[in-house]
Amino acid sequence: MKLLVAASWSQDRLEEAQKTFPGVQFTVAADQDDILREIVDAEVVFGAINREAFLAAKQLKWIQNTGAGVERLARISEIAESDVTVTNTRGSHAATIAEHAFGLLISLTRQLPSLLDAQREHNWTRPFSGPQVGLTGLTLGVVGMGNIGRAIAKRGHGFDMEVIGVDINEVPKPDFVAELSLLEGLDNLMERSDVVAVAAPITPETAGMLGPEQLRLMKPTAYLIVVSRGGIIDEDTLMQMLNDGQLAGAGLDVTAIEPLPQDSPLWDTPNLLITPHCSGGSSQTAAAGKAIFYDNLRRYLAKEPLTNLVDLKRGF
Repeated sequence: MKLLVAASWSQDRLEEAQKTFPGVQFTVAADQDDILREIVDAEVVFGAINREAFLAAKQLKWIQNTGAGVERLARISEIAESDVTVTNTRGSHAATIAEHAFGLLISLTRQLPSLLDAQREHNWTRPFSGPQVGLTGLTLGVVGMGNIGRAIAKRGHGFDMEVIGVDINEVPKPDFVAELSLLEGLDNLMERSDVVAVAAPITPETAGMLGPEQLRLMKPTAYLIVVSRGGIIDEDTLMQMLNDGQLAGAGLDVTAIEPLPQDSPLWDTPNLLITPHCSGGSSQTAAAGKAIFYDNLRRYLAKEPLTNLVDLKRGF
């Protein structure tokens, strides 16, 4: 059985996979030309492929996406309408992304960027532009209560925050969440929350979900943290609110356009922290993602049901 790796693998990783699954022919593609040539007789693909590659495939049965988000695959109608199985690695990134979310939040509430600037200048001072804020007793609103949203909520509870959440689907309410509702509760969440964390996937239903009307419901003392996908929030409104002092701060690990253009006004917006879509990266994430893939490959070879199945028509 041929498995095409349309992702960056080290020689050590390739050798480990070959040793673990000796009956599988692993072929690593160095570029798009390799993908187009090797996918013709591949039964499985590890990684994301484009429409041209999918149409070149003759024996493809399963795509194992390297991350949780599958919006690029979902945009290819031929894949979404085919009987090719698609799985992802949802769950593997949750803890690390939640930690990154709180890293952004605490950097804002404790004004760590200003303190770091003072340290670089060897200046023993407290260059605060406003009050430092503690998290205890604040209300954390989580938009999207999947694996990542629950991980953020759990950590918020650990900081003695009151946690409320909304989700597009009926999902069980964890014990550490005080209130959980469907999207009809979104406006209420935006009004009440001292911190809003966006952890929803990008789908036709969530694109632009936090527009000007929703963002302007937030308290001027509140913080917005976005760690799932760009395109869910209205970035122009966010910039205006931050420039006008209508929001205490925001942290973005994702933006509508990535990489963020060098001339984007987001870079110079006050009280905004930007990280380059790196919140999911860690040694723990890599190990968990590999475990999901190995388990699914074992299942596939044994003709057992796969885990982490994706419905491309729904986008998750």
